[in-house]
Amino acid sequence: MKKIILLFLLSSIGFAQNINQYNYALVPAKFSFLKENNQYNLNLISKLYLKKYGFEAYFDNEDMPNEFASNNCNKVFLDVISCGNLFTTKLKVILKDCKNKIISTSPEGKSGEKEFQLAYNQALRMAFDNWSELKAHNFQPAEKSIEVNKENEKVTETKTIINENLFSPATSLFAKPTAMGYQLLTNNTNVPVLVLTLQKTSLPTVFIASENGQMGVLIQKYNQWYFEYYIQEGLVSRLVNISF
Repeated sequence: MKKIILLFLLSSIGFAQNINQYNYALVPAKFSFLKENNQYNLNLISKLYLKKYGFEAYFDNEDMPNEFASNNCNKVFLDVISCGNLFTTKLKVILKDCKNKIISTSPEGKSGEKEFQLAYNQALRMAFDNWSELKAHNFQPAEKSIEVNKENEKVTETKTIINENLFSPATSLFAKPTAMGYQLLTNNTNVPVLVLTLQKTSLPTVFIASENGQMGVLIQKYNQWYFEYYIQEGLVSRLVNISF
């Protein structure tokens, strides 16, 4: 019994450290179980709750500050899941990290109302209001990983390398659908050349991307697409001209 209690306490401490590492949150403009952006105001309600409990939150279709958009792993990704039936509306809210790992799940929110607007709003608010881990959120930034050279006492940090010329601006790519995502092919060559292979994620503005074995992500920022990946300690961010 003591071992069980100890394991529970350790897991709780680990969780608290996990959620408190994040200051930013990304909310989808549309949830997968609904047909329209911000239908029944669920997306706006979710964003407002996150802001209430200390997150700097943005929709995935709005302008974002550079610090938010430039790093996909500095934020949590919110989603709402519908798990009800014909008689009861039930919703759960989840927070995931950039590797699609669940950080936290809310209690189930329920409503027996028949009118959709009222039922979804009641269930979502119940889920947030009973989410004790979210209410306890207190952003604690992790210390930057640095290396100190004792000989000359120089400090080096991770650098971001911006290269806007992955392809000439005149070179456009078109997206060919595949079972798991897309192939990006050259659009203005006699023979289309495969440039990037994309795999879908739960976010329409984020893809797992590969270029000749170089793995990274393709993300949309400020209505443009960027292929981002690491080379040693440097983050490379490259503009890509795509026609979906």
